[in-house]
Amino acid sequence: MEPLMAEQYFRLADVKRLTGLSRSSLYEQMQRGVFPRPIRISTRAVAWRESDIVAWQDSRSQTAA
Repeated sequence: MEPLMAEQYFRLADVKRLTGLSRSSLYEQMQRGVFPRPIRISTRAVAWRESDIVAWQDSRSQTAA
């Protein structure tokens, strides 16, 4: 049995770095339903799940092929 790995959460600066998208592009794509929405991690902070970002990146590479 494989050990369970904890899900990582990325804040906006990390998501921008990982995707190469600007803040406005990320929020525009979220509005259109193309990019995953963040989850609330505290009353004043949100973050994106690593698995959601990876799934989005995988879908982009399949679209480009």
